[in-house]
Amino acid sequence: MKILIVDDSRVMRSIVTRTLRQAGYDDHDVVQAGNGVEALDVMADEHPDLVLCDWNMPEMNGIELLRTLRSQGDTTPFGFVTSEGSAEMRQRAEDAGAMFLIAKPFTAEVFAEVLEPVLG
Repeated sequence: MKILIVDDSRVMRSIVTRTLRQAGYDDHDVVQAGNGVEALDVMADEHPDLVLCDWNMPEMNGIELLRTLRSQGDTTPFGFVTSEGSAEMRQRAEDAGAMFLIAKPFTAEVFAEVLEPVLG
């Protein structure tokens, strides 16, 4: 199984990767992108099974990426890992087709709980 992590912060991409490993998903391949535009290229090349995406990024933010993917017929499971955890943001994410929104700061336990239905 392949997971795409999209975040404009290299450090945050590393933290998400480490948290995935701590949550028990250390046998999954992880690929990365620094923004939505890069993520579209990675999606085409790598065909990940799950996208974990930040909301606020330059060039193309997370919600724009999700809407672009869905408009292209891409149904890859997609979730946000972001500091935007308000009820309004969660609703916007759900309306755009996101499966979940994990708010920062997060723990390995939260990742395991949220990802279990998606990754098994």
